[in-house]
Amino acid sequence: MDFPVDDIIVLIPQKPPFVMVDKLLYADATTARSSFTIEEDNVLVRDGIFQEAGLMENMAQTAALQAGFIASVQNTSVETGFIAAVKDLEILNLPSVGDELITEIGIENQVFNMTVISGNVWNDGQLIASCEMKLFIGEKTSE
Repeated sequence: MDFPVDDIIVLIPQKPPFVMVDKLLYADATTARSSFTIEEDNVLVRDGIFQEAGLMENMAQTAALQAGFIASVQNTSVETGFIAAVKDLEILNLPSVGDELITEIGIENQVFNMTVISGNVWNDGQLIASCEMKLFIGEKTSE
């Protein structure tokens, strides 16, 4: 699979209108990078501003993209995941409609069905959000 990957819906369990990633820019076994342009009709936009929950979901969905990419390479099903915990969340700035976010996650640890990731979100080259997340990986989605 070549990067960027534009058809990301097949790689993630989330479906519109709750998709907070547009493209997979890069992925390997431990890292992923995505882009996301904020649209005015996004469910997590209020008064033209993308909310904190959107930034967290964007990081989690970047991790889902990475998992979906690995699943597609291995020809297996995409697994659903849930945010189990968020640690050290830092929101430095909230982006606006029309902004393009670049998000990178790194897998810090995996034990059984729990994955710990670090996430960073940039807007126009400036770090605007970061955190550590514990993601619970559940059942595989049906194909």
